[in-house]
Amino acid sequence: MTELTGKLALVTGGSRGIGAATAIALADRGADVALTYNSSPDEAAAVVKQIEALGRRGFALEADAADAAAVTAAVTRAVDVLGGLDIFVNNAGVGAMGLITDVALEDLDRVLAVNVRGVYVAAQAAAARLSDGGRMIHLGSCIAERNAGPGMTLYAMSKSALVGLNKGLARDLGSRRITSNVVQPGPTDTSMNPADGPMAAAQRAFLALDRFGTVDDVAAAVVYLAGPGGSYVTGTELTVDGGHAA
Repeated sequence: MTELTGKLALVTGGSRGIGAATAIALADRGADVALTYNSSPDEAAAVVKQIEALGRRGFALEADAADAAAVTAAVTRAVDVLGGLDIFVNNAGVGAMGLITDVALEDLDRVLAVNVRGVYVAAQAAAARLSDGGRMIHLGSCIAERNAGPGMTLYAMSKSALVGLNKGLARDLGSRRITSNVVQPGPTDTSMNPADGPMAAAQRAFLALDRFGTVDDVAAAVVYLAGPGGSYVTGTELTVDGGHAA
């Protein structure tokens, strides 16, 4: 439970849901953690308090993932306040639903700005600052492997882009022993997609396990990749989807 003692981590979009659970799980294993947030300062402050209650340092930094300058500045600031960077979790993202004939251009631009451009910019900034032997972990989606129904084309495209980004990063950073991997959650019980929500039954029908995942299920995968057990895993996708792609 202390395998990350002394490590310094940054989680983008860490104020709630999977990002918050990941930030807390990293702290629980011994890491000091900075997190970014966009529109939920109170929730970000609550996560920092939980990190500090575990005896670790926690910091919350405001940054809109669609704003390249803000993202780069947040990574730089995180490195300054932490004193370095060993683990970078590229979690910030937005959802999108709608048939391709119904999606407005502004929705396309926003999703690509956050889920693709913002992820790339954050990875670029972090890559320049990660310690040798560091870890880079991106939060994708099981939709990148199996699109089980209509209305997810834009979201699937944006999350599929992370697979190519990840494989390139594994090659670019391998000489520094920095690993890069994608964690691809399936239906996960969050405020954005509750396990008792109106779309839950339809999603469960595609699972081998008859339940939604929890944020802790996903955070555990991130912790594994960030820890000693993940040192020889790079350029791949770890799917935590309850059998969605089976």
